[in-house]
Amino acid sequence: MTAPASVVVVGSCNIDLVARVPRLPLPGETLTGTAFGTYLGGKGLNQAVAARRMGASVAMVARVGADDFGRRVTQALHDEGIDAAQVTIDEQQPTGTAVILVEESGENNIVVIPGANGALTTADIDRAAEQIRAAHVLLLQLEIPLETTLHAARLAHAAETTVILTPAPAQQLPATLLAATDVLVPNEVEVTQVLGTQARPSEAAQALLAQGCRAVVVTLGAQGALLVTAEGEQAIAPFAVTPVDTVGAGDAFVGALAAGLAAGQELTTALRYASAAGAIATTRPGAMASLPSHDEIEQFLRAQD
Repeated sequence: MTAPASVVVVGSCNIDLVARVPRLPLPGETLTGTAFGTYLGGKGLNQAVAARRMGASVAMVARVGADDFGRRVTQALHDEGIDAAQVTIDEQQPTGTAVILVEESGENNIVVIPGANGALTTADIDRAAEQIRAAHVLLLQLEIPLETTLHAARLAHAAETTVILTPAPAQQLPATLLAATDVLVPNEVEVTQVLGTQARPSEAAQALLAQGCRAVVVTLGAQGALLVTAEGEQAIAPFAVTPVDTVGAGDAFVGALAAGLAAGQELTTALRYASAAGAIATTRPGAMASLPSHDEIEQFLRAQD
């Protein structure tokens, strides 16, 4: 029997199909592309890999299709040392897919096909209940059915497992989900979308606290992050780096935050660790390829002191 995971991730696993084109095509137009690649993705998978590389023992709860993409996802989880016992092979739905067109300027069009991600149910959560209750941290996003996310959060909250929620794709959240969330981590756009009304990030965060969550961390890109709790607000200073690609930085931040909290760090200490992870990720191309290790983060932090 394996030891309980310190971090359990309930979320999405995707394969991203990325085509590079001179420009985005017009309706009905056929263009010749310049490059094509397939990449592992999905916020759930990215955050699981991030937390694992940063030293946490990690278990994944997800669904993938009985297809080549699903086999690629499960092999990646195995290669990263992530417990995939609760990754169900769905015989009806394909593995989640994102079809992405990227033009030379960097603009893109994305079509997401949830596939098996959309079939992750509360019954899947119940099968993983023992692992979730035993974990230090549960990581959640919104790329699976909201009902499933809520069920996982409430189960973890009842067991005093720390619940971290990335509200993306952003939507208004039920009060029951906010009440089961310990740390909500939106960016400065998502925080108002979750609230459902326009407000400054700090005001939106305060309003979300009033709806039940214990802490809101608003990520601000190059400006760092803002921690808002009942005790007040605290700026989390950014690290000065030269960014190459910001894709994956948010997942690096959240994965590091989960790993830090699972290791017993105080929230503010874990946020500094997370900020360093996000900064490092921006200096490398790609999403999963950019996720740093615990040793890299520690070395980076020592260089800042």
